[in-house]
Amino acid sequence: MDKKSKQFLYSYLNNASPTGFESSGQQIWLDYVKPYVNSHLVDVYGTAVGIVNPKAAYKVVIEAHADEISWFVNYITDEGYIYVRRNGGSDHQIAPSMRVNIHTEKGIVKGVFGWPAIHVRDAGKEETPSLKNIFIDIGAESKKEVEAMGVHVGCVATFVDELMELNKNYLTGRALDNRMGGFMIAEVARRLSESKKKLPFGLYVVNSVQEEIGLRGAEMISRRIKPDLAICTDVTHDTGSPMYNKKESGNLKCGLGPVVCYGPAVQNNVLKMIIDVAKKKKIPFQRQAVSRSTGTDTDSFAYSAEGVASALISLPLKYMHTTVETVHKEDVENVIELIYEVLLQVKPGHDFRYIK
Repeated sequence: MDKKSKQFLYSYLNNASPTGFESSGQQIWLDYVKPYVNSHLVDVYGTAVGIVNPKAAYKVVIEAHADEISWFVNYITDEGYIYVRRNGGSDHQIAPSMRVNIHTEKGIVKGVFGWPAIHVRDAGKEETPSLKNIFIDIGAESKKEVEAMGVHVGCVATFVDELMELNKNYLTGRALDNRMGGFMIAEVARRLSESKKKLPFGLYVVNSVQEEIGLRGAEMISRRIKPDLAICTDVTHDTGSPMYNKKESGNLKCGLGPVVCYGPAVQNNVLKMIIDVAKKKKIPFQRQAVSRSTGTDTDSFAYSAEGVASALISLPLKYMHTTVETVHKEDVENVIELIYEVLLQVKPGHDFRYIK
């Protein structure tokens, strides 16, 4: 990773982009991608798209999502404590003692998720964290003081933790799900541009919003672009870390390569094409099977309009939906390389149907 890539990675990953409020992160992403594409578009909800060869009839999408999980201010007590509800799949169990940024029209308001001391908790009867009892303290003495600081119901709160290196091989931080995907597709666009590769089709580099609450951004943009092929990237669980059941979740591990997915939404001829490229280019990969849906934006592209030939390339990740999400640097590079190499051999007009 060169200096320019690393600077973008840290700037993009450390910026807060909660679901529904992704615009600041999307601007960072667009500013990086613009030199490597011919044009761009941003839809009304904030999904950003860099386009190469915008007039081409055959359209190929590479896609990630931009939003991160967060909290909504839901109730403010007379004493000035703040109760929350989820914005996406936020984990109530990790909240106590975490620092937060509450995003207001007046700027960031600092807060903490408080929790009673161990001394006063009855070990046999102590409550576990839940949405009923976790709360944010912003140092206010009353509801009136909270509101005077600019905090009101509907303000969004994000955890403070930022990106760091863990040993020499890992990157750890909040919201690697899935701004790491946004980084990877941006790097694919950069690599294509700097290697002066001329694609014989239109490439749409899509950074979707609102995945964490139901794949909504991808649903909207897929109908607008109407692509012929979509290759999505997201994270998937490293099951080699403790407390995972491999019989239920499969056997996946950081450092062993990108994960290709088998499931109804994944078009098998596209999947075969990806695996063939990985084998030919000696890019390591792992396999995963899903039941019913992938749970990623792949589903929105696959089932949009008349159906789009779609596949999913995942990045193994430890500790999903925590502030210490962790990925292996070699996996990041191999996802970038695999998407790049797949694009170089796609031919316009390719018919992926099973029966012709």
